[in-house]
Amino acid sequence: MRLSMIKNLPPAFRMSALLCALILLTSLFAPQLAPYDPYATDPQLILAPPSGAHLLGTDNYGRDILSRILTGGRTSIFSALFIVLAASALGSLVGLLAGYYRGRADAVLMRVTDIFQAFPDIVLAIAVAGVLGGGLFNAVLALVATTWTQYARIARGAAIAAKEETYIHAARLSGCGDMRILFLHILPNIAGTLVITAVLQISIIMMGLAGLSYLGIGVKIPAAEWGAMISEGQKYLQQAPWAALAPSAVMVAVMMVFNLFGDLLRDLLDPKMRERRAD
Repeated sequence: MRLSMIKNLPPAFRMSALLCALILLTSLFAPQLAPYDPYATDPQLILAPPSGAHLLGTDNYGRDILSRILTGGRTSIFSALFIVLAASALGSLVGLLAGYYRGRADAVLMRVTDIFQAFPDIVLAIAVAGVLGGGLFNAVLALVATTWTQYARIARGAAIAAKEETYIHAARLSGCGDMRILFLHILPNIAGTLVITAVLQISIIMMGLAGLSYLGIGVKIPAAEWGAMISEGQKYLQQAPWAALAPSAVMVAVMMVFNLFGDLLRDLLDPKMRERRAD
């Protein structure tokens, strides 16, 4: 039964899902797949061009760029996944509580949401990361602080719409408490929308994390991370363009794969969107 369901999925969706899985597995096993130690320096190989020994060349410390890209992918991709998970959990909780209880709780929670939404995401992330200081942990906190509001809006609207539905009244009459109604009856009905939003945000978060590292307030050099690698390689763009172009190309390709998967997932879970595109 499960095999037949997989076969019935659109080929483009299966291909994009396979590519996403391959990217995740490659990032997970990056230490084993990296041909060299990503932090090992070699003064004799500084800014060496791509060759059979070093497929993507070396950087300004003689470190193998391919090994650093593989290791950096683990940091960039799994940090983005954690940020999306944390932001979606926080935003969904805030939205559900605000929409279900309304009144003063709704007013307070939504005013807080409005404050966070009053600033462009990247500007707020830079401000938060700048106040907290550099480092991966603080960059993650900064990006969570800027991305949870979208989930809060979605969850609030769904909670308001579902609160007066017949099945919610039936659940309340059967003795279900508020938390049970919120998480077992309302949340499953909006899970599809939240999942689509989360998948589409992965590439945005990756770019945000890379942007903070590029500005020097994210992952710190010499840690392997795509944004930090691009920032470091940019200094040698004319002398050794591969140092910046290689991580840039890989990051763009990965972002395109996750965006494609998110678009196809939205079409699969939202038939109305698929009909609109067909028209």
